[in-house]
Amino acid sequence: MAKRTFSTLEIFLIFLFVMMTGIMVALLSLLFVTSGTIENHTGFPTTQIPPATQGPTAIQASPTPSTPEPTLFQNFSGYHIGVGRADCTGQVADIILMGYSKTGQNAQGILTRLYSRAFILAEPDESSRVLFVSIEIGMVSQRLRLEVLNRLQSKYGSLYRRDNVILSGTHTHSAPAGYFQYSTFVIASGGFSNRTFEYMVAGIMKSIEIAHANMKPGKIFINKGNVDGAQINRSPSSYLRNPQSERARYSSNTDKEMVLLKMVDLNGDDLGLISWFAIHPVSMNNSNHLVNSDNVGYASYLFEQEKNKGYLPGEGPYVAAFASSNLGDVSPNILGPHCINTGESCDNANSTCPIGGPSMCIAAGPGQDMLNSTQIIGRIIYEKAKELYASASQEVTGPLASAHQWVNMTDVTVWLNSTHTAKTCKPALGYSFAAGTIDGFGTLNFTQGTTVGDPLWDSIRDQALGKPSEEIKECQKPKPILLHTGELSKPHPWHPDIVDVQIITLGFLAITAIPGEFTTMSGRRLREAVQEEFATYGMLNMTVVISGLCNVYTHYITTYEEYQAQRYEAASTIYGPHTLSAYIQLFRVLAKAIATDTVANLSSGPEPPFFKGLMAPLIPNTVDRAPVGTTFGDVLQPANPKYRVGEVVEVTFVGANPKNSAENKTHQTFLTVEKYEATSATWKIMHNDASWETRFYWHKGLWGHSNATIQWHIPDTAQPGTYRIRYFGHNRKKSFLKAVILPFESTPSTFDVVTTW
Repeated sequence: MAKRTFSTLEIFLIFLFVMMTGIMVALLSLLFVTSGTIENHTGFPTTQIPPATQGPTAIQASPTPSTPEPTLFQNFSGYHIGVGRADCTGQVADIILMGYSKTGQNAQGILTRLYSRAFILAEPDESSRVLFVSIEIGMVSQRLRLEVLNRLQSKYGSLYRRDNVILSGTHTHSAPAGYFQYSTFVIASGGFSNRTFEYMVAGIMKSIEIAHANMKPGKIFINKGNVDGAQINRSPSSYLRNPQSERARYSSNTDKEMVLLKMVDLNGDDLGLISWFAIHPVSMNNSNHLVNSDNVGYASYLFEQEKNKGYLPGEGPYVAAFASSNLGDVSPNILGPHCINTGESCDNANSTCPIGGPSMCIAAGPGQDMLNSTQIIGRIIYEKAKELYASASQEVTGPLASAHQWVNMTDVTVWLNSTHTAKTCKPALGYSFAAGTIDGFGTLNFTQGTTVGDPLWDSIRDQALGKPSEEIKECQKPKPILLHTGELSKPHPWHPDIVDVQIITLGFLAITAIPGEFTTMSGRRLREAVQEEFATYGMLNMTVVISGLCNVYTHYITTYEEYQAQRYEAASTIYGPHTLSAYIQLFRVLAKAIATDTVANLSSGPEPPFFKGLMAPLIPNTVDRAPVGTTFGDVLQPANPKYRVGEVVEVTFVGANPKNSAENKTHQTFLTVEKYEATSATWKIMHNDASWETRFYWHKGLWGHSNATIQWHIPDTAQPGTYRIRYFGHNRKKSFLKAVILPFESTPSTFDVVTTW
């Protein structure tokens, strides 16, 4: 039944009645919010969401929210703040991991769960609000954003719109692929996985719903500080192409500054944080097969565990998001690139080794292995955030605003100066795109810094896909075109033409939502230009944050000078050499609109498409089978009777495909580590599959057979006692020619943890 909407007269009479009864209304200043009547005080237009019939959720949007609005306070200094976190992991098997584009790098288990973290901020009078969501995935796809906006409109009406909602990916390279609609990414994903797409959308929506339901008056504080020892520039020769006078203004070839927002309620109790810091989450390299959130995810894990004491990972009220920034040329593998066969440095323009070529040139992190490196880098980030959080004292105050446009990025006229213009290009990927980076090299021995095409590869491309036009070749120079994606449209367009540009402001803080990976100097130029535009129209001393991988993915954005070098980042700047200049121009328009209160006059731009009939996953669903004489969950290799702190418990079971669990959510974890509490004669869960101390490996066999191995790396904090490991799964079974998914669980024998033998 729909919630009743009160008229203005009714609200006024109710208010008078309450006053007459003597309740302390003057002290509390209660606001009774009516459903669906909240408007943005600056007159921002309502989002034009693609019609519901275009997407997978064909629901006619209600003109009013179907969810009750919380009653909130007015007339206080601060904002209404809501935070929420929800699981968005998706498949952890039989799906490609998104980021490295390495053949055979399929998910085969889980190290940590992936989470969507939502933050809603509203003005005290509820006249305006913004929503920022940081999601532990590779990047936000256009399809993901459109579907989330569609469902938000169906649930909340015009409260959350294209202009005031930012979806940002953390850029972990160890999250599932399969949630894209443009052919380049669908092919790289091995097809479109509706299973993972729906799981991600549901997780994002749940995090928003939690934040929406838990809004309370609070305050936001901002702090900034440099993070040392966590990053290097992985394309320093490209960076050196930028003017010396410009480089001289900065002390480093990476942005070291972390910007952090601390959120508390009016009692000073902690609610959450958002931090932005430029670092690639590629501490886990392309040999990894376990789904995980990488270094920034580990920072979130540490902060949330610290604040949510007594809760399991992924649980508890406090939410800490470590969001992406201008990370395009920034690597966490701080030992730099070395030839793994000779040990010599390969920090050169082509990232190649004298013996073995580019495939031997790999950068290393500071740890003994990639997991150790992930934790070292993540802890450095966490420690700086903890320091900034503790000392944050500058309050963020002022109105909230937002501006958004869809733009055809293939046809932007860029003003180089008062008399000369240039144009952006139809998308294309260069040869060096296939070379990969020092964080993850390509598989075909392409070389970074390639500025001349190869006749053999050109011929293969022409035969398979047709020849690129002279127009696109001329526009993209000096990029030698490997794939002219902007001229390929079968079965669907290979790259997006329509791209989001967006800014939201919180008082003196401006968050620019970037649809890709800006390099260090690109980010600096954009920040400076946006800050300058705000200042021109009276908004002085704005702090501008680059929020990366937002709303739609368009690969990289280098400076014009870096583009000439045609290393990986430049070869992946798909709209040509003037891409950055176009974005700067577009974001200036948004900044001016906010500063002059003319957002309502902005055109929404051409709506992006929502495609149907996407390529199905290449890995088919198969029936799970247990070996003769066994059943799912039977123990094949039991734990030892006794372990010491620091050792690894390992148990192997008769398994079933973990992707079944992304369809049937009967169990919320694949494993638990439990300790027997003698005083209560109960088992207490100490860890789950979101814990960094656990590993869940899935070993795929033939004809539907598989094994599952669970490891517990016993931490120093483990108390002596009796423990057990439990396994939870789902098996796919044929029943009357129809597949059904059945849950199962297994509880093997116990073992003891001791401090000494």
